[in-house]
Amino acid sequence: MSAIARFAPLTASSLASKRADGRQPIGRVSARRAAPARVATVASIRQQQGTATVTRQPVESRDSIRMGIPSKGRMAEDTMDLLADCQLKVRKINPRQYAAEIPNVPGMEVWFQRATDVVRKLISGDVDIGIVGYDMLREIGNDDPDLVIVHDALGFGGCHLAVAVPQAWEDVNSLRDLMADKRFSAERPLRVVTAYMNLAEQFFQEQGFEHVELSTADGALEAAPAMGAADCILDLVSSGTTLRENNLKQIDGGRVLESQGCLVASRTALLERPGTLEIIHEMLERLEAHLRADGLFMVTANVRGASAEEVATKLATSGGQLLKGLQGPTVSPIYTPSTDGSPSKEGSFYAVSLAVPKTRIYETVKELRKNGGSGVLTFPLTYVFDEEPPRWNALINNLGLDAKDYEHLKTQM
Repeated sequence: MSAIARFAPLTASSLASKRADGRQPIGRVSARRAAPARVATVASIRQQQGTATVTRQPVESRDSIRMGIPSKGRMAEDTMDLLADCQLKVRKINPRQYAAEIPNVPGMEVWFQRATDVVRKLISGDVDIGIVGYDMLREIGNDDPDLVIVHDALGFGGCHLAVAVPQAWEDVNSLRDLMADKRFSAERPLRVVTAYMNLAEQFFQEQGFEHVELSTADGALEAAPAMGAADCILDLVSSGTTLRENNLKQIDGGRVLESQGCLVASRTALLERPGTLEIIHEMLERLEAHLRADGLFMVTANVRGASAEEVATKLATSGGQLLKGLQGPTVSPIYTPSTDGSPSKEGSFYAVSLAVPKTRIYETVKELRKNGGSGVLTFPLTYVFDEEPPRWNALINNLGLDAKDYEHLKTQM
C-alpha cells in the first residue's frame, strides 16, 4: 500500500472544493492512502511513526537489560561481524528464536528485530540499547529526545539519502533546477517516491518546494520513474550503480543526509535502569579500541645508536610525523647475549616501535633504513585503548552526570 503526502498552498477554495481527479485536498500538507484506505493527514502518519502515540514501558516493568540489533540483510551481518571483532560475539541458543546473548556481557539480552522496530522499541522502552543505521534512526526516531546516539560512526553501512532524477532530464542537474522546472505546479506537482516519508517531507519543505507529492513503496523505487509512477525518487545511495543501471542520476544539493551504523541507547534506561550505563561503557571501550586500530600496523626495527635518547632525537628530527607513531616512538635497548658466560650487556642497537597506517608502511620502512634501521617487522593492530573513550566523556556530559562518579569503570572488572 502506498501513502501520498502533498504540499500545496493553503487557500479557502482548496479547502472548500474537491479536485476534478477525485483527490481530496486537505490544506497545505495532506496525505492520501490508496483505496480503500481512509484519507489521512501527513501529521497523523508522522504521529504513528514518532513518539506522540507511543506508550513507553516503565523501567520497573522488567529487570533485564536488552539490546536490539537488525535481524536480516547486510546491516545484520556487519553488526554481528563488528561485535565479534570486539570480543562481543552474539550467541544464539536456539537458531529459530529471536533472543540471544553475549557471553562476555552477562545480564544483557540480545533481540533480533527489523531495523525499524529496533528504533520503535527503543522509543517504547522495550529495548534499552540498539544498533541501527542513522537513516532509520532519523526517519523512525523523529528526533525523539529519549534517543541518545552513543557512537555515530561504527564503520559499516555507509551510504547517503539523496534525490535522483531521470538521466534524460538534461536540464535538471541541481536541486535549484528541479525547483525551477516549469513542468510542475499545483495542478501537476512533482511526484517523488520514497521509503523515508518523514525525512522527505522535512527536506522538501526546508528547501522551499511548494508543489510536491510524496508516495511510499516497499521496494524497487528505482523502477518508479520508468513506469511513470513517479517523476523522481529519494532513496539510499551507496555506490550509485543501481541508479545508473536504471537511468537515474543524483543532482547537486540533493543529498538529504549521510548514514552509517550507529550505537543508540534510551536516555531513560541509561539514567534509571541499573547496569545499563556500565554495559554501554564496556561496549564503547571495545568498539572505540577496535575501530581506532582498524588500518593501523605496528612497525618494529632495530636501529643503531649510542643511547635511547640519541635514537629518539634522530628519528624525531629526520622522520617528522611519519616516525612519531601515536604519541612518539617507543625506544628500548637490545641486550646482546654474551659468548663468554658473562651477563648480557646493552649493545649498540635499540628496538624502535611505532604505529602507522597500513598505507604508509613502506614509507616508514624506508625512513627507518635512512636512520640505520634493520630487521623491520610489521603486524596489524587489533585494539588501541585510550585512557578513556572520547565518546564516553561526551555521553556523560549529554546525560548531565559527573564523570568522577564513574572513574571506577576504567579498572573495574
